[in-house]
Amino acid sequence: MDGPAKTAGLARYTADHHVPDLAHAALVHATVARGRITGLDTADAEAVGGVLAVLTHHNAPRMTPPAPVSALDLSTLAPGTTVDYLNTDRVHWNGQPVAVVVADSPDTARQAARLVRVTYEVEPAVTDFAAAQDDAVPLRGTLLVLGEERTGDAERALATAPVVVDHRYTTPAQSHHAMEPHATVAVWNGDRLTVHEGSQDVDWARRHLARRFGVPLAGVRVLSPHVGGGFGGKAPVWAGTVLTVLAARATGRAVRMVLSREDVIRTVGGRTPTVQRVALGAQRDGTLTALLHTGVSQVGRVGGTPEPVGSQSRHLYAAPHIWIRHSTTTLDVLPTAHMRAPGEAVGTFALESAVDELAVALGMDPVELRMRNEPDRDPLDGKRFSRRDLRAAYARGAERFGWAERTPSPRSMRDGHWLVGRGVATAFHLPVRLPADVTVRLRADGTVLVRCAFHEIGVGAATAQTQVAADALGVPVEAVTVEHGDTELPVGPQAGGSGQTASVATALLEACEELKRSVLALARRSPSSPLRGRRLSELRAGRGGLYRADAPDRGETYGVILTRAGRAEIEVRTAAGTRLGRTLQQARAAAGWFRDRRRWVRAVTGAHFCEVRVDEHTGEVRVSRWLGVFDVGRVVNPKTATSQLRGGIVMGIGAALSEETLVDPRTGRTVNPGLAEYHVPVQADLPRIEVDYLDEPDPTTPLGLLGVGEVGITGVAAAVANAVHHATGVRVRDLPVTLDRLL
Repeated sequence: MDGPAKTAGLARYTADHHVPDLAHAALVHATVARGRITGLDTADAEAVGGVLAVLTHHNAPRMTPPAPVSALDLSTLAPGTTVDYLNTDRVHWNGQPVAVVVADSPDTARQAARLVRVTYEVEPAVTDFAAAQDDAVPLRGTLLVLGEERTGDAERALATAPVVVDHRYTTPAQSHHAMEPHATVAVWNGDRLTVHEGSQDVDWARRHLARRFGVPLAGVRVLSPHVGGGFGGKAPVWAGTVLTVLAARATGRAVRMVLSREDVIRTVGGRTPTVQRVALGAQRDGTLTALLHTGVSQVGRVGGTPEPVGSQSRHLYAAPHIWIRHSTTTLDVLPTAHMRAPGEAVGTFALESAVDELAVALGMDPVELRMRNEPDRDPLDGKRFSRRDLRAAYARGAERFGWAERTPSPRSMRDGHWLVGRGVATAFHLPVRLPADVTVRLRADGTVLVRCAFHEIGVGAATAQTQVAADALGVPVEAVTVEHGDTELPVGPQAGGSGQTASVATALLEACEELKRSVLALARRSPSSPLRGRRLSELRAGRGGLYRADAPDRGETYGVILTRAGRAEIEVRTAAGTRLGRTLQQARAAAGWFRDRRRWVRAVTGAHFCEVRVDEHTGEVRVSRWLGVFDVGRVVNPKTATSQLRGGIVMGIGAALSEETLVDPRTGRTVNPGLAEYHVPVQADLPRIEVDYLDEPDPTTPLGLLGVGEVGITGVAAAVANAVHHATGVRVRDLPVTLDRLL
């Protein structure tokens, strides 16, 4: 639905918002990993013409420190870090903002920021992930991340298994590079604050800013109608947002800050590096007897999220003996953050590479090995899968890809000087469910307005909800308007965890049912209505109204019913607009989610088929073919679903072949803070990516929806590495797969 506006350049993103008397801000970053600021020389910066203010911890307005993290209020996760920006002289990572320059133009602000001189009392810091791994401690289970889990005795089973693979795999740190860099426009009007922000959770942002600046929640409005990509990096409220609002308060001007790529790398958390051990024990016929998956990831000393690398290993294979453990080590670095498919994106690299290695050791086809160990129930706790047909995904993919034509021996397929390899891997992700408030307004002219503060981060979210509403009410798609991305709307869920579409659709379906009941109640009041005396279960929505199921020509349009009742419109809402109503709805949603987790394993799965070509002289790797077949529940919109799955595959190819945030282990400073040195795939790096899905509804969810946003990236890096091994005979266990690791 937003395609015409975006292709015509009419969709406004954060940096497109112009307000009167607009000033511009730029950051000054710390150059040490840990210490205390001992001196700030701002004279040269302040002398630049057009500079309005240079804010430091000496003159910045005071803010309320970030709230402690609470399991009862997930919005306390919003800041991503506990640092009290510009209200402290402490430095906690190399790149932390230590000053903000406000000027009448962006260029002036950036020029002056380079003139601020900062001196430090440097303190010892831990900045080398490799050296800090020995200090890792097992992660205790939390609401969001599971801790250690076991069934049987995996170590003993491994020791007695006839065939064993036991290897170490590593993945590097990765940085967020959404097409739209982070940006904020902040406007104060007395104690009322309006913020334009590219955000994956406008409710979190509103709550955090209200607390930090000591204003009522109702006095903060956050608008984010269009977001140019998020992938987890725009869920927290990072330094740029807080400091833009601070600068606007300090100067009395509207302020805009658009982060450079370097600013993003230095202030916005990305994916942690990991080191993982995967050990598999099997009988000679390929039956798994033991599965061990342990991993170490890093967090920052002032915040950060671990990478639960064993998430998929709890569910994918029917081993009787399983041991999963996540550990973390703490460094003086920028806090890590969620990045598309946290845990599973990098965890599937290790697990699915190990499964491929086991197939080689057994002399067995890797697809056959996976299917031989496909579980009927969850292998760790015996729960049922709400739906799972990975066998069908592999069967369809193998046929379409021509998997039977693959010769099994490494280096056995070539095209001139190109060594050709084919690999597979399983995709897996656990989508979430979140509460959502929705209002639906039906007008007498037959049009429908849906309002919910969900987020359009490029996934076609508004399109999906337009279709859901049109289908539920039986009206044309063109009759539905969806408003989103504004905290003045009913509160929506975060755009994360592959749960937004299903979460909003659940609430929207509830609202549409209530709306139809309200319309039917109006119709029953009329003696002449053909719907009089009928129950809603006896009716069907269609042709812009309600009609009898047993006599499809007997019914009335919504316009007729409302006009006869003297109503211009009718509106329903899924939950009370009060704080109590919201709290009760959150509690019900949480209770339902945990109840479902106790009953079901609700997951999306898929099968990746990859072909690579490796230049035998240079080691250059080219992905030449790709097919992904997914079991993601019901697909609302094939166009947007395919786009999401294909985008995840592209992101996974980047992780496999090029993406790596390079951190100087001596100083903790990122040395490739830009797209000139941090390499993401471009069009010339990619083949035609084919995407297919089973499109079978999940019987436990409304409309059978699950989620597609993140599963596409999972398993991709392993499929590439497995194909590279088939092409070359070289097993790469450390991402990315670069030339030096093949020559």
